[in-house]
Amino acid sequence: MTLQALFDVPAPAKLNLFLHVVGRRPDGYHLLQSLFVPIDWSDTLHFERRTDGRLARHDLGAPLPADDLCLRAARALQAACGTTLGADISIDKRVPSGAGMGGGSSDAATTLLALNRLWGQGLDAKRLAAIGVRLGADVPFFLGPGPALVEGIGERLTPVELPPQWFAVVKPAAGLDTATVFRSPQLGRTPEAARIEGFTGDGESMLSARFVGGEDLWTHGRNDLQAAAEAACPEVAATRAWLAERYGNARMTGSGSAVLAWAGGGAEPAAALPDVLPEVVGAGRTGRMCRSLAAHPLAGWAA
Repeated sequence: MTLQALFDVPAPAKLNLFLHVVGRRPDGYHLLQSLFVPIDWSDTLHFERRTDGRLARHDLGAPLPADDLCLRAARALQAACGTTLGADISIDKRVPSGAGMGGGSSDAATTLLALNRLWGQGLDAKRLAAIGVRLGADVPFFLGPGPALVEGIGERLTPVELPPQWFAVVKPAAGLDTATVFRSPQLGRTPEAARIEGFTGDGESMLSARFVGGEDLWTHGRNDLQAAAEAACPEVAATRAWLAERYGNARMTGSGSAVLAWAGGGAEPAAALPDVLPEVVGAGRTGRMCRSLAAHPLAGWAA
């Protein structure tokens, strides 16, 4: 029987537990090293097969740009496969935009995985990643399988085995423009990439959750974009200060305005976010307690 629809397909956000700028290519792109973890804050997508080749997006939550990444992903998959099939794509958008949590890239990756299955194309993860990286450097990460050390401009992924942890995540109303942050004279640099026990750089999984030097994984390193981001958006600094006071740690995630604080690895977080966030974080803020995921919820969907 031909598959006609896929409903309630998740597109999880991610957190950067650290983000180091370790160099720059001759073409101007910055070289990064970061640790990405998927979390249980996600968008939900629904896909219905069409036989007329048309691609249509329906917004069930916050409205998206007319030509967003998921539509671009669908067109790219159509072109790569030469299929005449189309789809109705409905998105319940929950991950905030401009947060640095990869919401748009995750939507694109989920679209590739779901339409590959809905259209019966059978592309493997490597071929889907080759399509995804042309849409955005974060897209291959969201194709699975889970937490990963991310290097280069975001295209080099090494799977990492990490236990689930709690994080408090708060995004001010304001977003950040990635290009502006990277152009800032306050952009930080980390002279050397981190060395991690159990990781040899040969593509094998890291089995250790400890960094060389004995630093705990969840508090290692920094976000080299943070100073530039806080200069451009004071709400980021205010949010970080409030989270640090409550949890004893806080840093910006990614290149957006969201800030995270580690809240423990037990069955419950060490301290939950209040139902109403304080005014110091600014009007229009949003936040929630998030659990990191040991694996992407769609791991194994690629052939």
